Amino acid sequence: MVYLLYDIVVWLTALFLVPCYLLRGLLQGKVRRGIRERLGFFDKDRQVRFSAFGGRQVFWIHAVSVGETRAAIPLIKALRAEYPQAVLLLSNVTETGHAIAQGIKEVDERLFFPLDASWVVRRVLQQVKPNHVLIVETELWPNFIRQCHRMQIPVQLVNGRISDRSFPRYSRVKRLLQPLLEQLTGFCMQSEMDAERIAQLGAPEQRITVTGNLKFDMESTLPPDLDSQQLRGEFGLDPHSRIWVAGSTHSGEEEQVIAVFQRLLEKQPDLLLILVPRHPDRCKVVAELLNNAKLSWRLRSQQPDPLITHGGVLLVDTIGEMLKFYRMADVVFVGGSLVPTGGHNILEASLLKKAVVFGEHMHNFREIAALVEQAQGGGRVSDENALFALMEHLLSSPEQCQQMGEKSWSLLQKNAGASQKTLREISRCVPD
Repeated sequence: MVYLLYDIVVWLTALFLVPCYLLRGLLQGKVRRGIRERLGFFDKDRQVRFSAFGGRQVFWIHAVSVGETRAAIPLIKALRAEYPQAVLLLSNVTETGHAIAQGIKEVDERLFFPLDASWVVRRVLQQVKPNHVLIVETELWPNFIRQCHRMQIPVQLVNGRISDRSFPRYSRVKRLLQPLLEQLTGFCMQSEMDAERIAQLGAPEQRITVTGNLKFDMESTLPPDLDSQQLRGEFGLDPHSRIWVAGSTHSGEEEQVIAVFQRLLEKQPDLLLILVPRHPDRCKVVAELLNNAKLSWRLRSQQPDPLITHGGVLLVDTIGEMLKFYRMADVVFVGGSLVPTGGHNILEASLLKKAVVFGEHMHNFREIAALVEQAQGGGRVSDENALFALMEHLLSSPEQCQQMGEKSWSLLQKNAGASQKTLREISRCVPD
């Protein structure tokens, strides 16, 4: 009865959200993709590829959006090395996550995650026929997990995390959640706290393992000989300007970043800004903010002409190039942290030995933020004024920026190894 009611809610929600989703895309001039796929209907070419999986081990990795997809890359690489003949299928919920998935060469097939209605999930599983399902972080879809369990497909949570915000919500529905968690084969959690929380929610303790955070295993996808000057030429940026990158920003942050940038220009006139909204479809709104501030700017998708020089802004309306921007940066600010969003992955900046600044709202990356602070590889700020003060200091102290970058990179090396620990747990459930 519970699942029947859940199915009804899922369909009613879909009947409302799908038209809104399509209408929003129409108003934004974007073609929304994957609607049929999310309902379990695939074209003939896709069906032929699914049929060709026969006899091969099929790992289905599910990562909801951009952050989870990037976090999964070290594990995907490890799976490919350990099981070279296997099929690696990666699914996402968001279009931005799906776009990132397109660039992961180790993945054989990419699809949008199905609507979590019983017959849709069953239809997709019958076509894909996965041997193993890996859910990145905490993306618990009841019908998907239930149907996998019925079809005797092992499901493991990897890089598992229970955030401060989600734990109280999960606790309120513990009676409904516990039977679902009992259907999972294993829980590879990021930290002891995450392990304790998932156990309190009803996961069998003997199936819980602390494997660490996959984000510490990231590797740069940039060619080692690709330098900042080459990239400046590619993006049409002044070769002599210093660069501040504000990445993964949200509504309420761009206003603060722009205000700080204007104040910095009074003392650092050779500075330019690369502004990367977390969601590219917000660039139109951010462009209005730049116009109101009377700043010169250009979209990344436009031709790199004219040259962006001191005081100018590159507004990024593309995805998948963050590491390139970080490579050019003198200092990096990672958004989602000056507003109560929960923060984003600051280790991408550490990967390229950059000094990283972030706000106080880092509850989704609490452990990482604390470790970076302790290692003196980055700085936390409370508001716009604190952001200005720290940015002014760092831009005036290039040696300190370099030292911070080195310390944060060392932190990455010290905490690496989660992908191999996770792979060992996965291998326990894979038949010889």
